[in-house]
Amino acid sequence: MALASSQPTCVLTRRLFLRLLGVVWLLAFVSLAGQIVGLVGERGIMPAGRFLDWAGSIYGARAWREMPTVFWLGAGDGALRGVAWGGAGLSVLLVAGVAPLPLLFLLWALYLSLAVAGQDFLSFQWDALLLETGLLAMLWAPATWRLGHDERRPPELARLLLVLLLFKLMFLSGATKLLSGDPTWRGAAALDFHFETQPLPPWTAWYAHQLPAGALSALTLLTLVVEVAAPWLLLLPSRFRALRLGAVGAIALLQIGIAATGNYGFFNALALVLCVPVLDDAVLARLRLGRPGGEIPGMTSTRRALLLVAFPLLLGLSLLSVVRELAFTVPDGRGLRWWPRWANETMELVAPLRSINGYGLFRVMTIERPELILEGSSDGAHWKAYDFRYKPDAVAERPRFVAPFHPRLDWQLWFAALAPVQSLPWLETLAERLRSGTPEVLGLLGRNPFAGAPPRYVRAVLYDYRFSTQEERRRTGAWWVRERQGEFSLGT
Repeated sequence: MALASSQPTCVLTRRLFLRLLGVVWLLAFVSLAGQIVGLVGERGIMPAGRFLDWAGSIYGARAWREMPTVFWLGAGDGALRGVAWGGAGLSVLLVAGVAPLPLLFLLWALYLSLAVAGQDFLSFQWDALLLETGLLAMLWAPATWRLGHDERRPPELARLLLVLLLFKLMFLSGATKLLSGDPTWRGAAALDFHFETQPLPPWTAWYAHQLPAGALSALTLLTLVVEVAAPWLLLLPSRFRALRLGAVGAIALLQIGIAATGNYGFFNALALVLCVPVLDDAVLARLRLGRPGGEIPGMTSTRRALLLVAFPLLLGLSLLSVVRELAFTVPDGRGLRWWPRWANETMELVAPLRSINGYGLFRVMTIERPELILEGSSDGAHWKAYDFRYKPDAVAERPRFVAPFHPRLDWQLWFAALAPVQSLPWLETLAERLRSGTPEVLGLLGRNPFAGAPPRYVRAVLYDYRFSTQEERRRTGAWWVRERQGEFSLGT
């Protein structure tokens, strides 16, 4: 993993990375700002204030360390909105290149606060990836009040940590698929199911699902090759620039393909931004994204000393997170036999910061698509279904593109359909909010079929969904075919 001693400059690379990272922060905060009160506000589905009261009773004086969030000072609706919109405003300043180092710290701290308060609704892998990226970006950012003015040479060790984060994200995504023992990945059949069973498929996923079995098998193998093999090329010395650029191109094409057939919030945009530190100023100049400037001063002694401490610490923790993820993925707990206790205790120490993480999306492929449809009734006899803007419900409704916006309730309902019993507590709270006609929660849905007065009863109906075939769609116009599996009441 050692890099050559004479490295091309990365001044333009760092500027581009920080501005693009600001765009991702903006997407994340703006997406949350309109949902956060309905999700965890005072009358939300999982109120943050109630959660923090519980955490305080459990952890006592350690609560601040175990749950680091500014919302210990107050978790009212105004505070939640203020932090989300405040983060969006700071993101705009980062895009403009203003004071990158202090802004990155504030953005990281505010998003960590929202992630803690958001509970299950902010537990997605890209939330963790954004926090880890933000933490490492602080080490690379210049201590200047404006990008392009009085900058010092970007520290190579900090850049390497960001490259290693991209390596970790991609390699673990592939390795965990193979280690999990999932037969669809090992048999190159995962994409036979993926486009249909992913959480929020857009209309393009229907067309991808219709591809011949041989093409889907080849795409499955190509995905594994890119995720498992390409990341190693990122670690080559700069004299192998062509191979490194080839790896970046393969990773970027994979992310674009995922984004073109799925809705994963800001995940694909963030993964593409993480490709930037692999590049250097000469590459950006050839792409006409700027021109390298003259000589700039080297690092200050303070920055150098900080990196000499931070680099081995963060590198060691990151390597531990890789090993832990691999160990926990091996079936039947076999991997845990060689996972030492001291390593687990070390990772638990930094876990509250949510900034040193393992990754591995879809390591076990879902091969069926259960779907929960919420229905209300005023008399217990006549039922009307609630409409959601983004998740599948009406079979004739065209699946939508929604990314980089992340509709978190729609996503959580996908998980709830896979494990209704585990999700029952918050589903019952959601039903209670629907019965009371809570506007903050109704705002997370689409059309409200009870505009006049809220229903007296709410139930969840479980369906099995699948994409229609080409012949079925020609005949009926429906994108989906569904079969009712059962129902259960959500309180009274």
